[in-house]
This record gives sequence, structure tokens and C-alpha cells, in this order.
Amino acid sequence: MTRHLITSAIPYINGIKHLGNLVGSQLPADLFARYQRARGAEVLFLCATDEHGTPAELAAAKAGKPVAEYCAEMHEIQAEIARGFALSFDHFGRSSSPQNHRLTQHFAGRLADAGLIREVSERQVYSNADGRFLPDRYIEGTCPNCGYDKARGDQCENCTKQLDPTDLINPRSAIGGSTDLEVRETKHLYLRQSALKDELDAWIDSKSDWPVLTTSIAKKWLHDGDGLQDRGITRDLDWGIPVKKGEDDWPGMEGKVFYVWFDAPIEYIACAQEWADAGKGPAPEPGADKDSVWERWWRTDRGADDVRYTQFMGKDNVPFHTLSFPATIIGSGEDWKLVDYIKSFNYLNYDGGQFSTSQGRGIFMDQALSILPADYWRWWLLSHAPESSDSEFTWENFQAAVNKDLADVLGNFVSRITKFCRSKFGEALPEGGAWGPEEEALADDLTARIRAYEGFMDAIEVRKSASALRAIWVVGNEYLQTVAPWTTFKTDPDRAAAQVRMGLNLIRLYAVLSQPFIPEASAGMLTAMNATDASWPDDVRAALQALPPGHGFTVPEVMFAKITDEQREDWQSRFAGTRG
Repeated sequence: MTRHLITSAIPYINGIKHLGNLVGSQLPADLFARYQRARGAEVLFLCATDEHGTPAELAAAKAGKPVAEYCAEMHEIQAEIARGFALSFDHFGRSSSPQNHRLTQHFAGRLADAGLIREVSERQVYSNADGRFLPDRYIEGTCPNCGYDKARGDQCENCTKQLDPTDLINPRSAIGGSTDLEVRETKHLYLRQSALKDELDAWIDSKSDWPVLTTSIAKKWLHDGDGLQDRGITRDLDWGIPVKKGEDDWPGMEGKVFYVWFDAPIEYIACAQEWADAGKGPAPEPGADKDSVWERWWRTDRGADDVRYTQFMGKDNVPFHTLSFPATIIGSGEDWKLVDYIKSFNYLNYDGGQFSTSQGRGIFMDQALSILPADYWRWWLLSHAPESSDSEFTWENFQAAVNKDLADVLGNFVSRITKFCRSKFGEALPEGGAWGPEEEALADDLTARIRAYEGFMDAIEVRKSASALRAIWVVGNEYLQTVAPWTTFKTDPDRAAAQVRMGLNLIRLYAVLSQPFIPEASAGMLTAMNATDASWPDDVRAALQALPPGHGFTVPEVMFAKITDEQREDWQSRFAGTRG
């Protein structure tokens, strides 16, 4: 059986992420990981915090903490929120780990030996007041094109014109506001991506099953304008991975660190090593070294030939994962696993505008969990995932989906059949009766629908999967309406008993099928049904008879409370633009 290596884009360390970030990578990755585990596949699902770069240093300074301490605290906060959303990472690592330091320096050495790194002299803006070189985005001034007075050194957000810092009128440091700036010469290393253009182009062409969004972005970077450009992989910063060739110093690069977009993707590999070193993986095979535990996922010369590697990310991350990271892997000349499939997502917008971290506009992950359980959010976000185009969160739509899909369709089904059985037969599946034509037809219908659901899940078509699952829930309600056991019971209790058993077995079936989407509710349904077997329904008829007559159950509490108009209006006002 295929083994599945799954990674989601690693969230940046400086702050708690909003729901748009969640649905663009981590949540659909978790959906796929949970589904593959449920089907019996061996899965390694990895994520981490992205901890290097100027934003981390500035966030730490704003918090009044050393950057290492700040990153450690924020890592634990993000890990706790991930647990709150039931994200089933096998390991949630850190790009600042010793493993990532070693691997990043190893790759740099291999690329240098292959002649794929060149040294470039650059003129960059230095802030005397801040005592540091300033990245382009940390220089502000007036745009020479439109006059906007808060244009950044890389681009004017008002007119979108691409800029260089020297283009700005009255430039100043975005860190402290100082105008005491000067241009200094500094040296940096560049990855010669252009030398690998043909190999990257052919590799992308071989991925005929990739989403159009993924390949179109990659091809644009490869062919538009002057084509694929070499990319700087070092920075003049204090916080980061020191520039070395493997274990050796790099003359002329003293005091510099690798650029965050060079080391961050390498953390996907390092994260697996962190997982193994933490003892979370299996023990090495007899006679094998300890590195074999993680290398069997990442090294094709160490057993990763049967691994299918799937990445999940927002569209803004696609260029780095289709070009820069593969260039690092290919350029190393070593037998590392390249990604097989990249699932990319468009943007989730918020209530008529955009999510904004800086303005606190929208719902952030910790806030979401403070007002409703994770499954409410998981269901809405996944069933409205921005796959083919941008999508929009509105409170009206969220309220409607929760109330109709979760409360009225699934929750109501569970409540109706469990309460009816308790009132007429007690809290155990009743004896008597046998399947009739309605049950046979239901089994046939469900078999076809479940196979279709599996097809969408295998193809990672998230919205279609959610729609197929909801339709499976609806079938159960339609069955109850058709056979009406509350009416049948009056004249034929044995026939009603068979109908009730079907209904209660449907709860267990729904719990198994729904677990990738709503794991907490799924666990609740399995507990209520006293079901210890949560195996996937390869044989749907057998699954519909898994709980035998006499099997005990309990009536669960209300699974999903409806969202009231008053709650919706309160939340809509509360999250309109300030994060307190």
C-alpha cells in the first residue's frame, strides 16, 4: 500500500493566524491525513513554525523579549491552537531546530559544490539608527508614481507599482521611523535557479494531474518576462541559520544567515528527523541506523520509492514550492523525495473585504475556538474551501451552514432515532425483524454514494467531498421519513425494530465517514453508540449491520447547537476590525 507523506505550509511565528490561513493549508492537509489513516494507509503528517527572518526579530522586539524566547513561546501557542482544531500532526516542529540548521547547511554545501551558488555584491539600505541593513519591505516613503506616503521599498500597496528602495521619496525606516539611512555595499549568496530552469520545466510538465492553479503560477514564474531568476539565499540578520558549507565556514559570509525562504522548506525534511529523534516514529529495523526511521520517508535510496508526497498551501506559496525548493532538492544531486502533488488554494476573504492581521479584521484561530467548538469551523471552512476561486466568509452563510447541515441534517438525525429507540425499545438495539426492500435500496444507494465520496477524497476535491458527505447524511433522514418507524411501531413492532437498528447503525457509519471533517463529533457519535470498531466501510452492507441486536447505546447530548441571530450579530460586530 502507498505510504502518504503530507505537509502543510508552515505558519510564520509572528502571531496567531486567522481562519484564511487555516483553510489554505493546515486544515485540508489534516482532512487528507485523517482520511488516508482511516483507509488504513501509513501516514506521516508534518508541520512546523517558520521562525527566522526580520518579522520574527521585530515581533520579539515589540514584545520586549529575546527572539529565541519569543519564538519558543509562540511555537507552543500555535501548537496548542492546532490541538484545539484537532489538527492531527504526527509532529509539529520548528525551523529553528538543530536538525534544520544541519540540513540547511548541508544543502548549501552540496549546491556550492555543484556550482549552483554564486556570490553577488549588492548595494542595500542601512539604517544607522537601527544598526542594521533593512529589507526592502522595511523601508517606507512616498511613492514616486502615485504619491502614496506609506509605500514600501518593494512595492506600493496603493498603485501596486514594483519599486526599489532608492525610488522612494523621503525614505525612512519602517522599524523606528529614522531617516538616517545610507546605501552600503554587502555581499550575498544567490541560488542559480536559472541553471535548473529546463529541469524544473520538464518536471512540472510531468505533473499532468496538478491543479491548474498550481501549474499556472509555476509556469508564469518560469516563462514570463525574463524567466526564472536566480534568488538570494542569505541576509544580514542576527537571527537565523548561520551561513556555512556543511560544517565548514564560508569565507566572506561571516555574520550572515540563510534567507528564511531557503531554510523554511528544508524544515519539512528536518521535521521528520525531529519526529524520529523525539522517539515518535517506530524503532529502526534490526541492523539499521536511527536515521533510517525518517529517511525511509525522504530518501528514495533508503526506501521512499513507495511514498506519495502531497503538499498543501495557499497560492502565494506556490512559487517557492514548485521552483525554489525543488531547485534545492534537484541541485543537491542527492536522492531526496520530490513532491508528487501540490494542492494549492485561493484566498478566503472576510465579510465583504479581506482578512487583515495588521488591522485585526476577521476571526483569528484562538478567537474562533473561544466562541464555538472546532467542528463548527472545520465543517464550514472545508465545505467552502477556496479551491477554484477566492471564497468569502460571511456570518450569514456561516450561520446557515451550521444550522442546516450540522444541526438540522446530522444532529437531528442522531437525536430522532436515538430518542425514539429509547422511548420504545430501551437503550439497546432492538431484536426482531429483518431487512426489507427499503433497507436493500438504502444499502445500494449508500454504497454508490460512499464510493463517490472516496473518489473525491482521493482526488483531494475538498468541496465536492463535503457535498457528497452531506448528501450521505441526507439519505439517512430521507430513509427515516420514508419508513417512519414511529408509525410502523403501532402495527408491526418487529418491522420497526429492523428500521431502528438500521438508523442506529447509520450513526456509527456516519461517525466513521465524517471523522476527517468533524473528528470531535465523530468521536461523540462512536461513544454514544458504544462502538469500538471504527473501520472504514469497504463493505457497506456489513457496516450497516455492525451493531447487532442487544448492543447498548446512550442518547447523546445535543450535538450541534444552532447559532441564533443575536449571536451572529454580536460576532459580526466584534470581529469587524480590532483585535483586542
